[in-house]
Amino acid sequence: MVPYWRLSAYYFFYFAFVGAFAPYFTLYLQSISLSATDIAILMSLMQVMRVVAPNLWGWLAERLGLRMVIVRLSALAAMVGFAGFFVTTDFVGLFLAMALMAFFWSAALPLVEGLTFAHLGDEGHRYGSIRVWGSVGFIVAVLGLGYLLDHLPIEAVLWITAAILLGIFVCALFVPEARRAPEPRAVASLGDTLRRPEVRALLGACFLMSAAHGALYVFYSIFLVDNGYDKALVGWMWALGVVAEIVVFMLMPRIAKRFSLRAILLFSFACAVVRFLMIGWGADSLAVLMFAQLLHGASFGAYHAAAIAVVNLWFPGRLQARGQALYGSLSFGAGGMLGGLLSGYTWEPLGAAWTFTMGSVFALAGLMWLSLGWPRAGEAAERRL
Repeated sequence: MVPYWRLSAYYFFYFAFVGAFAPYFTLYLQSISLSATDIAILMSLMQVMRVVAPNLWGWLAERLGLRMVIVRLSALAAMVGFAGFFVTTDFVGLFLAMALMAFFWSAALPLVEGLTFAHLGDEGHRYGSIRVWGSVGFIVAVLGLGYLLDHLPIEAVLWITAAILLGIFVCALFVPEARRAPEPRAVASLGDTLRRPEVRALLGACFLMSAAHGALYVFYSIFLVDNGYDKALVGWMWALGVVAEIVVFMLMPRIAKRFSLRAILLFSFACAVVRFLMIGWGADSLAVLMFAQLLHGASFGAYHAAAIAVVNLWFPGRLQARGQALYGSLSFGAGGMLGGLLSGYTWEPLGAAWTFTMGSVFALAGLMWLSLGWPRAGEAAERRL
């Protein structure tokens, strides 16, 4: 039987961490007088480690067949790394704490994604109904902490985030290992798979999509506060995007019956182009910013659900862990690192509008690469989730 609630609880706490950490930790760093460049460097370490760690842990899981052991140990080690934030405000100390925490925290998700599909087997269409609890966890964290920070000092971010990391560890203890799916008789090697032009186009486009989101994940909360919005509204704006994401996750089985995964991905990239232009140039209009956040349902929700499903199809059997690790490291890792670092260097000299416009350009480049590199004639086999 599929351990639905145990997997859902893990996703809940894993993305509750993102909901507490991504929107508000930058405000904490700003409160201790770090520059925009220093903040971008520290936050980009999350993406740097997503380049290195998932591939290392994916290779290790493939060799040992012990995915959940690695997930549990990484959760424990991430808590140890995060503890460093309680003892220093020095940049070097913060850098080391972030690097250690990010290295182990980023190890888990690709393994859990592969594990989830292994548990689901032929019921892969149920992925969205499990992953949606991660979005619920994000909303609970981002809204709850947003309200709390209007009444508590910004240091409360550290304590609440640490408690969520403990929740991740506890949930990991209860998620069972899954039997490996039987491998096809003739499974391609990793090298053969990566030589396929549509595979390279997907991974390259995913890299650019994450680069497009770099400024959003590093500076969106600071952007809203600097434009006169209070911290409670900051929480609601992040939550609005994730509500749209939840709706899309729940509708994906129906959407995928009508449209190919390629078509869903192309639409998602087009929405991202529009979204970041609206954020950059619509700061004075709450309605424009709200609509832009609703587009998160496409620019992340539909995009991620479709991309991870394609990776699951194109990297079967023993390649599954490596495929998910590559997707995570090249997109959320390398792409997020590039977007985050560039936004740190452009935020003050060029301003928010042009920094978010840069994100729109990344999304447009990804749209073109995916459209040209994955011909429409080859989409028939990828029509399902």
